[in-house]
Amino acid sequence: MRTDGFAKWTQRFEDERERRAAEGDPDWEQGATLPPAVWAGIQRFQIGEDGDGTNLIGKADQAGDADYARAVRLFVAEEQNHARLLARLLAAGGVPTLSGHWSDTVFVRLRRLMGLRMELLVLMIAEVVALRYYRALRDGTRDPLTSDVAARILADEQRHVPFHCDRLHASLAELPRPLRRPVMSLWRLLLLAVTLVVAVDHGSALRRLGVGRVRFAADVVALGGGVVSSVLAPVPDAWSPGARGSGQPS
Repeated sequence: MRTDGFAKWTQRFEDERERRAAEGDPDWEQGATLPPAVWAGIQRFQIGEDGDGTNLIGKADQAGDADYARAVRLFVAEEQNHARLLARLLAAGGVPTLSGHWSDTVFVRLRRLMGLRMELLVLMIAEVVALRYYRALRDGTRDPLTSDVAARILADEQRHVPFHCDRLHASLAELPRPLRRPVMSLWRLLLLAVTLVVAVDHGSALRRLGVGRVRFAADVVALGGGVVSSVLAPVPDAWSPGARGSGQPS
């Protein structure tokens, strides 16, 4: 498989790591105050961000591209940092982390069913849902610390989606052309199903953040359409988050 161009992603992740180190952490001492429903949603997303990424890293190593494998390790490190930020945010509000949740268990098992392509397709669903959730969390609360943490995570997710699009574009190119679009059509159906579950499960929190269930689902589906176009397009970078913090496809 040809996976040219992943050195650029390694550089982007490393540049962001340096920028993040220079910026430092949010001011945890200011504390955080949120409605209970919003705290519950953050607890569940914190579980989803947590994990050592061993399975994904192993599959990336087997792909035979050193730049891609390095980029995946940096991606996993960013996801672990998201879990840390959310855990610190919960602590700032006096809210404990959860030890597990059924939704995370289902996602992990689905991701491990097959090879790297399946892993990324399932992972991408979580990433696209996260784009809309963290935008809602950033914009829908008056709590400064929560908005700061959500904005930092959202900026990372906006880089993660095109990174995975790039790899999926190369991966789907291995399939016969007539199969590529049906695969992504099935992906969109799964994205819709997961989005509806999230919209129902987090409905109370979304309302508190000023986003109704229908709007949330419609926005996620629209983002998914941009992902499909990028994965199928001749140019993998066709998907772009637009302006920093927008969380929307350009």
